[in-house]
Amino acid sequence: MKTSLETVVAWAKRKGFVYPNSEIYGGLANAWDFGPYGALLKKNIADLWVKHFTQEREDMVFMDTAIIAHPTTWQASGHLASFADALIDDKKTGQRFRADKLIEDYFEKKRNGLSDEELAQKLEVPNLSPESRGNEGMRDFIVKHLPNNPETGNPADWTECRNFNLMLSSHLGPVANETSKVYMRPETCQSLFTDFKAVLDTTRMRIPFGLAQVGKAFRNEITPGQFLYRTREFEQMEIEYFVPADAEKAMEIYNQWKADCMHYWTEVIGISPEHLRFKDHEKLAHYAAAAVDIEYLYPRGFGEIQGIHNRTNFDLSQHQEFSKKDMQYSDPYTGERYIPRCVEASFGLGRQVMVTMLEFYDEETLEDGSSRVVIRFPKQLAPVKFAILPLVKKDQKQVETAEKIFRDLSKAFKCEYDDGGAIGKRYRRQDEIGTPYCVTIDPETVDETSPNFGTVTVRERDSMQQRRVKIEELSQCF
Repeated sequence: MKTSLETVVAWAKRKGFVYPNSEIYGGLANAWDFGPYGALLKKNIADLWVKHFTQEREDMVFMDTAIIAHPTTWQASGHLASFADALIDDKKTGQRFRADKLIEDYFEKKRNGLSDEELAQKLEVPNLSPESRGNEGMRDFIVKHLPNNPETGNPADWTECRNFNLMLSSHLGPVANETSKVYMRPETCQSLFTDFKAVLDTTRMRIPFGLAQVGKAFRNEITPGQFLYRTREFEQMEIEYFVPADAEKAMEIYNQWKADCMHYWTEVIGISPEHLRFKDHEKLAHYAAAAVDIEYLYPRGFGEIQGIHNRTNFDLSQHQEFSKKDMQYSDPYTGERYIPRCVEASFGLGRQVMVTMLEFYDEETLEDGSSRVVIRFPKQLAPVKFAILPLVKKDQKQVETAEKIFRDLSKAFKCEYDDGGAIGKRYRRQDEIGTPYCVTIDPETVDETSPNFGTVTVRERDSMQQRRVKIEELSQCF
């Protein structure tokens, strides 16, 4: 049985992974700060993603683009015209809701383990996609099936559905007017498209190739929530992979990326395949020829952790039209000139942090009847790799040896030094933050007459088994 979200949120705050933002002032709704261990976990995930998708591939390069772009960028991309959510209000309370989320929540409450197809058949609806109904259809569905306000439980008086643009705006310069208006990017990918020709001109990349980046994005979400799942400020990890103009070839590469991304989740991050699934989009975005989500089994049910899209050549074509700059690619072998198609893989970094905490949090009952909380992070994701524990903190030799081990290992690994309390309690503290190895310096370590002189006890987190290891061989644990 999966751990509840409430349990993981409480643990994350208690152990220094995620804090509510500005909590001393009452907090800001759905704004979160990554604490000492959460920041390390997030960095480890991002580093692993960059390594897997860029460093280990010859057809990828890494980028870092600005949060604020020229406003015409968003006109060309379609965000100013169509990047919106359909909202519906209860006239009696003034409360505002995302229409699609009301419908999705209704479906999930009716699911009872049914597949999408089985649930649609049971409810006698053509599909489970709220957006496919349009604004009028969503309003009709809500009036029929959700007569009560979900927050108050009282009968609602629903308004028509109205679109609300999600882009956050600001102003540059000393005067705030329409000419100084700029937008906080709602996605990181558009600057990868506008920089496409610059990359071609300054590197030796040839199609097919991809651009990747990790960066902040902002959306004025009306109903954020579910911890890190949906926030107004978030980090994206996005790949724009440029492919030949041939539509069939683009779909072939799209399917390759589907397989590559699922492999990343199961084999690189270590998520159980039973907790993942593909879900094709029933209604496509204006730019897409195909789209699929990879979904994770959260405590409340399946929800998106990644999107993969065949964006056709929409973005480059739009930027060519609005900028009047040539965005075509010249094939060096055939001489053919064309605007490439693009396959996108879009990940949310905050959601990855949330998923890893949910996936690897465990409450284990031991043989003696006691219990422990243990976070079974894969070694490469663990915030702390080694805990250095002198058994007796008043023993000068043990302390000096422990401090030297800490200094030496810290050159390559994130380590933590802990000399407070009984050794068993120190083990438990490290279990609760997911540290793979506890290194104990004991009397035998520093006793020159002992056959175990120069060795330490290494305790493995998941099995709790202990073994003696030579100090100079500690790094080989990794």
